[in-house]
Amino acid sequence: MKVVSHQRQQGVVLISVLLIVALATIVATQMSTRIMGQLQRASNLEMNQQAYWYAMGAEALTKRVLLTVVDQDPDFINLSQIWAQGETAYPVDNGEIVGEISDLQACFNLNALREEQSEEANNKKSLQRLGFERLLVNLDIENVDDFTAEYMTDALIDWLDENTSIVSAGGAEDNDYAGREFSHLAANHYLADLSELRVIEHFTMDAINVLKDYVCVLPNNNLHQLNINTISEDNVVLLQSFLDISRDDAQEIISERGTDGFENTDDVFALKVLTDAKLTTEQKAQIGVDSDYFQLSARASFNNSYFTLVSTFKVDNNKRVDVLRRSIGIN
Repeated sequence: MKVVSHQRQQGVVLISVLLIVALATIVATQMSTRIMGQLQRASNLEMNQQAYWYAMGAEALTKRVLLTVVDQDPDFINLSQIWAQGETAYPVDNGEIVGEISDLQACFNLNALREEQSEEANNKKSLQRLGFERLLVNLDIENVDDFTAEYMTDALIDWLDENTSIVSAGGAEDNDYAGREFSHLAANHYLADLSELRVIEHFTMDAINVLKDYVCVLPNNNLHQLNINTISEDNVVLLQSFLDISRDDAQEIISERGTDGFENTDDVFALKVLTDAKLTTEQKAQIGVDSDYFQLSARASFNNSYFTLVSTFKVDNNKRVDVLRRSIGIN
């Protein structure tokens, strides 16, 4: 009996030892897994941080490029200058930086629809409003006719203006948005990003996807002036809409500017197509040959990490370049 009892004790001890070894193995495995995860996480953070600094390097280079341009040509901006090289790739250690600079005055600033509140403004449509309505129609967006374009413009103006009163039949304010499934209020302030259009009444994704190549947002600024020198041939509809001329006449203006563009607006309005159009002083004020606002779209990679940065710049008195906003990631 004693032998059997001793053997049983040895068996219990053996099982206990095996359990301890198993538990120790499980703990060691978990510790090893966590350590490897932490090391991988630290490595990912390091690579992502390096990609971030590569993108910031592209931003710093852009500031230098813009300063060089305004130093050489302080009175006009055109597509023959070094900033307008299109998308450019720069190889770097274990990665690449891809960047493109665009002129934010070669598109319509949606914040220009935030007009000063006055009796005259309430009784008369502004050039910005009329031009934007024509733009919506001229882009041949599906299901957008004159009536819909007016309603879309009304809703956008209500989103931008300071008051909570509906501008007209197509407008929308707090009560309209509060009743939605995902309720919110009207901003009653400048747009911060084009993505805000998604939550504004009457704007569909189809319309936004078409519009995004022709419109932009200048932070906290209702400036409305298009640089005739930097509007691309594909975007002549902007001139057609805001100058209220034919598409053929708008195309002729782009053709006449040549590679180096116009040095002053007198040369622009001396063109026959514009003298025949008999533009008013207010219409002419929509056109310029200089730009103060630019945008950098940069993508940086380092090993397997990627970083996307969109930066908005303002050239201040041709002496300095400030970064107004940064957006991280793809909209």
